[in-house]
Amino acid sequence: MSSGSADAPLDRAYAAGLALLAGERWFEAHEAFETAWRAAAGCERDFFQGLVHVAVAWYQASRGNEVGCERQLAKALRRLGPFAPVHRGLDVAALAAQLAAARGAFPSLPSLELRVADAPAGPGG
Repeated sequence: MSSGSADAPLDRAYAAGLALLAGERWFEAHEAFETAWRAAAGCERDFFQGLVHVAVAWYQASRGNEVGCERQLAKALRRLGPFAPVHRGLDVAALAAQLAAARGAFPSLPSLELRVADAPAGPGG
């Protein structure tokens, strides 16, 4: 995690969001990523918004909302794409591949397999 105390709330929200996403707690993951998004610098806001869209896509799938799910997947891909291949320790390229594979797979979206390095880096890493 970042050593700067100003980044601590963002780093905590990001780590919580990843853990909640991995635990298939879609709504809670969405909330955590939204907290990170609010705390993020402008250059990273799309990254966190993309993660919000990922959580909401799976949430919508769990509720049987195909249109909502597909829209969220498209938004997630658009927002996360510029952060590939890796950002904040997250293998964004691998996540994007999973999102692309999930499009059209409704109602049975595959389980997410997040590849995350031990310590998420801030902007640029």
